[in-house]
Amino acid sequence: MQNAHLVVTVLAAAMSGFSAYSLLSRADWVVQAMVEYRVPRTWWTPLGLAKAAGALGLLAGLVLPVVGLAATVGLALYYLGAVVTVIRARSYAHVPFPLVYLAPAVVAYGLGLAA
Repeated sequence: MQNAHLVVTVLAAAMSGFSAYSLLSRADWVVQAMVEYRVPRTWWTPLGLAKAAGALGLLAGLVLPVVGLAATVGLALYYLGAVVTVIRARSYAHVPFPLVYLAPAVVAYGLGLAA
């Protein structure tokens, strides 16, 4: 169980880290989506930093579980907020994307509890 926890945690951190990098580096596909969802440009950097902090928090949670819990809660709120944003923009086909990033973080925490 501990190996599964480690693998899923690293995967979740890598996914959120990639998402943070994509937003902070202003990848075209991310910029197009953010404009489509009507997210103010002034929010892009703080949102990217929040995802990066969550990714680092997941990794730190391997040593300090309370940090992992805080990171999981933060990322869960972030990605659930992203779902709401996508729905408000009526881009219903994009709703699964934030959930794909949310799922490994939640599963990693659950595996940590089970271990």
